[in-house]
Amino acid sequence: MNKNKVFILLPDGVGLKNFAFTAFKNIAKKQNLDLVFWNNTIFNLEKLDSKQIQINNAKLNPLTQIYKNVRKHLEIKNNIKRFNDPVYQSYIFPFNTNGFKNKIRTALTKFLIKTHSSEKGLNKIIDKTYSLERNTSYYHSCVAQLQKHKPNLVLCTNQRTSLSIAPIEAAKSLGIKTACFIFSWDNLPKAMLLIDTDYYLVWSEFMKAELLKYYPHIKPEQVIITGTPQFENHFDTASLVSDTDFYEQHKLDINKKYILFSGDDITTSPNDPLYLEDTAKAVQKLNIQGHNLGIIFRRCPVDFSTRFDTVLKKYENMITPIAPAWQQMGGAWNNVMPTIQDMQLQANCIHHTLGVFNLGSSMVFDAIAHHKTCAYFNYNAPNSDLNKWNVEKIYKFIHFRSMPSNEAVHWVNKPTDLEAIILNMMQNNTPQHIQAQKWFEIINQHPANKASERMVQAINKMLQ
Repeated sequence: MNKNKVFILLPDGVGLKNFAFTAFKNIAKKQNLDLVFWNNTIFNLEKLDSKQIQINNAKLNPLTQIYKNVRKHLEIKNNIKRFNDPVYQSYIFPFNTNGFKNKIRTALTKFLIKTHSSEKGLNKIIDKTYSLERNTSYYHSCVAQLQKHKPNLVLCTNQRTSLSIAPIEAAKSLGIKTACFIFSWDNLPKAMLLIDTDYYLVWSEFMKAELLKYYPHIKPEQVIITGTPQFENHFDTASLVSDTDFYEQHKLDINKKYILFSGDDITTSPNDPLYLEDTAKAVQKLNIQGHNLGIIFRRCPVDFSTRFDTVLKKYENMITPIAPAWQQMGGAWNNVMPTIQDMQLQANCIHHTLGVFNLGSSMVFDAIAHHKTCAYFNYNAPNSDLNKWNVEKIYKFIHFRSMPSNEAVHWVNKPTDLEAIILNMMQNNTPQHIQAQKWFEIINQHPANKASERMVQAINKMLQ
């Protein structure tokens, strides 16, 4: 019996955690699928006993990024009109006018936006983007690889990068079935669907409704609900170590209880050092009252800044940094690759702490998978320029409207809220547990640990 060959397209490192580091590939093998990673990362998947075909010459047409930005602006402006909702405007970033080249790019972008503001104009921009990529050596290299290896399906793991366009267009030109996975819970309202495929894999009924809402040309039968594999590692009890081992490995005080401060990147949360210090002050006060608490600090894996150094030194007896176990495989930030070891490390950091402190990320779902709750910071730095960054803007984003109740997280509306929230986390039995679980089930198909199985079932369905 001939096996169906499936190319798992990795245009960048985003898909590694979902497809290469989970049970997905082993389940696919048991289902008699010939799985091949079409790999544009510098991570060698052969080390994980996986088949791979390395993508060569992945270089975009010089105009593609301009057309991508024009498309994003047009789609968001269209959404503002369609839904009469100014919140979408917050998804548009200011134009870059630093330097001569950026000024030229900005001028061309603005001109195209102005001259293609209709639905017909938007479709011309989309068609032109695909046309530009079909005339690159990258595209022709993809065609040659597909002709040589003859997959039955190409599944793209990241729908928001321009590097996905050429491989998907190459597959379509050869009559190969195509699919893409919407990899993040906030992508669709932000106009981050850059490829047109035969099928779309989504996290939930909620995300399916979003996809059909923003892209009415997509038919319901093209959308398959699988859930996301990114949370599966939290249900792998074999990867969890004992309290004693965890404390020994990271030189923690066995007599202390710890909370986890999970950092964001500097663009998302420029106030993170302030939040970390405020959290340390709250822990300090609680310890004076007779508690014995500490903080584990896990920075964002691509945040290499020194912005936390002052706080970490000032509270070195209270804050223990545990660095993400990502692997530096090149000089640029996007050459820092996730690892299986880091997925296990993240799960253990949550499992062995009282709860997670963070600014508005999906860590709330990682936490509830371990029956822990999450606290969202919800205040600005004193005397900050609110025109440059404002926390109110963060929580107005569309994806937070999926929250079933404000009690799904603890809200840190001011620094003095922190002590009571930490004490609530110590009780480990709050309304946030119930509401966070409800939110998790809205955002992601349950059981959450069966996403890879559903993904393989979806592939078999697409191949029929």
